[in-house]
Amino acid sequence: MESENKKSAVSDVGAWAMNIISSVGIIMANKQLMSANGYAFGFATTLTGFHFTVTALVGLVSNATGLSVSKHVPMWELLWFSVVANVSITGMNLSLMLNSVGFYQISKLSMIPVVCIMEWILHSKQYSKEVKLSVLVVVIGVGVCTVTDVKVNAKGFICACLAVLSTSLQQIVSIFLAFLSLYY
Repeated sequence: MESENKKSAVSDVGAWAMNIISSVGIIMANKQLMSANGYAFGFATTLTGFHFTVTALVGLVSNATGLSVSKHVPMWELLWFSVVANVSITGMNLSLMLNSVGFYQISKLSMIPVVCIMEWILHSKQYSKEVKLSVLVVVIGVGVCTVTDVKVNAKGFICACLAVLSTSLQQIVSIFLAFLSLYY
C-alpha cells in the first residue's frame, strides 16, 4: 500500500513538472518566434492554427492508441466552447506577441480572480473566507508585479483583457461541459 502511494505521488509530481515545463517552454518558444529580437513571426493566428492542428493530431493518436476515449458533446455546446476557445488562444497569442512575457504571465494570473467573479455572477457561487483570502493574495501579487513590468501598449492591453475574459469563460464552460458529459 505504501509503495503504491509513493508511485502515485511520483507520478503526480512528474505530471505537474511536465505540465509546467511544457507550458513555459511553449510560451518561451512562441515569444522567440514572435519577438522583434527573435524571428519576428507576425502571424499570431497562424501560430494558433498550428497549435490547434498539433493538438488535434495528438488527440487522434491518443484515441487511436486507446490512451483516451472521445465523448459525445451536443453540437450547440461544442460550437460555444470552440468559439470561446478560439478567442482565448488567439487573444493569448496576440497578447504574447504585443506584450512582454512578464505582462503576459501577469495577465494569465489575473484569470484566477476573474473566474471567481464570473462564477459568482453567472452561477451565484459562494466562496469560503480562505478561498477569498487566497484570491486576494493573488490579486495583490499581480498588482505588485504589474508595477515592475510596464512593457505594455494599448493594443496589447486590449488583447490581454480579451484573452483573460475569454479564457476565464472557457474554464467555466469546460467545467459545465465535463458535467454534461457525465449524463450523455
